[in-house]
Amino acid sequence: MIISRMKFSSFKSMEKVDFQPGVVNIFVGANGSGKSNLLEAIGVLSAAASGRVDDESLKRRGVRPGLPSLYKCAFPGIKESSPIEFSAWNEHASYEVSLLNPIKEPLPEWRYDKENLWEDDKIVIDRRQGDRKKYNPEAGLAALSMVELDAQSPSAKLLKALRDFAIYSPDTNTLRGISPDLQQRPPIGLAGGQLPIALDDLLIPGKPENDSFIEKVRGEALALIDWAESYSTDAFKKIPVSPGFSLMQKVIQFEDRFMKRGRNILSGYDASEGALFVLFHAALAAHPKSPTVCAVDNADHALNPRLAKALLTKVCGWYLDSPRPRQIFLTTHNPQALDGIPLQNDKVRLFTVSRTESGRTVVNRIELNEKLQTMADKGWTLSRLWVMGHLGGVANV
Repeated sequence: MIISRMKFSSFKSMEKVDFQPGVVNIFVGANGSGKSNLLEAIGVLSAAASGRVDDESLKRRGVRPGLPSLYKCAFPGIKESSPIEFSAWNEHASYEVSLLNPIKEPLPEWRYDKENLWEDDKIVIDRRQGDRKKYNPEAGLAALSMVELDAQSPSAKLLKALRDFAIYSPDTNTLRGISPDLQQRPPIGLAGGQLPIALDDLLIPGKPENDSFIEKVRGEALALIDWAESYSTDAFKKIPVSPGFSLMQKVIQFEDRFMKRGRNILSGYDASEGALFVLFHAALAAHPKSPTVCAVDNADHALNPRLAKALLTKVCGWYLDSPRPRQIFLTTHNPQALDGIPLQNDKVRLFTVSRTESGRTVVNRIELNEKLQTMADKGWTLSRLWVMGHLGGVANV
């Protein structure tokens, strides 16, 4: 049961943003348009649903910690004392929360102003402004209610999806294993740490979790790495690695199909970074312990345009076909990556993110309408439409 609607008010550059995500959601826009702000708004909502909003809970979700003065909209006419509001819905439940923190004398933790949890037409949690003395203002009620909720109820599923959320920003050195991941989470750290361990789980034959879906993802990921005959993991000491490689329990190894046998084994340190990013996306999509809802910021990082297009096609397929319901939010700056989007599928949604003349972030969904279909029939690709300004979300330079 995925999140079907989100709404944010007075957060950073978003005075009011209301959109309806699908299973796979791709956000494009100019630098500074608010794409990362959008992901971080979901991260703050995630922290609130978990019961505490402070630097530690935000960093765990990949949100950049900041002062209240930087989180709060600073547009003229918006009161400094007004709360920041976040809302999420699924088919049968909704969660709404507003948070406060003084701008001039900020507190370590954000305070809950209002908090509501609904299931169908019934109120589950009703926290109002007048309840500030009744409850600990720094602790969320919805998180406490999880103890009593039926785990299969729509409201519990909504809260769990929100609580699991994380923003991944894979980094080449972390994927290689030469830089530590400061935010480790099962199965992969937010910067890509412990990728060999996550892949090892998916490569061991006979595990109950290693079903036909995982086998499909493994094979399709390998097909995207055109120079590799195979990939696997092994103990650090068994693989030839460069001197600067950090000691790890497991290391990724590739077999180069063009090189001479006996000298064609490459470690994750020596292999191309594009191959590591492909395996990162595959592991995140297929691993049973991956979060139900997550985001990858700058998902096309280090990828050749044609590989970015092919990978995005596969990522869409992996999330649409997953036997474990998943939802992902992706940002990209690579125009050609858009050509890999099956936009005719309503579960895959493309959004442009831009800022108005007054600086407000706006989010618009790009749907396959008659006009776009006509242009596509004439040979216009999504990448060309975006670069030429027909979709919006381009830099005004």
